[in-house]
Amino acid sequence: MKSSAVHRLRLVSAPEGLSFILLLVCSVLKRTTDFNAVPVMGAVHGALFVLYVVFLALAWQKQRWDAKRGAILFVLSVLPFGGFVAERMLAKEERGEYPAAGQPAAA
Repeated sequence: MKSSAVHRLRLVSAPEGLSFILLLVCSVLKRTTDFNAVPVMGAVHGALFVLYVVFLALAWQKQRWDAKRGAILFVLSVLPFGGFVAERMLAKEERGEYPAAGQPAAA
């Protein structure tokens, strides 16, 4: 099911996941070298995370996802590489390969 809310969430999920990984790398570099990009990457990741959560809430409401689906997408946002998994899930939903709320899975 094509939805602009799902599309926006999909567009922000991969960059949010990448920013999280880069923030983790910057945190390690901060402690092992003189390089400190944590303030910059922290701000970038924070902004993308807030966008992800806002877009998740909008898509959840518009698509009428059940609590399990919404919770899975939220948990993916706080796991390294989770943003990439979320992006793939949302891409499948946009292509109609993932059943929308209230529809049975294809046999």
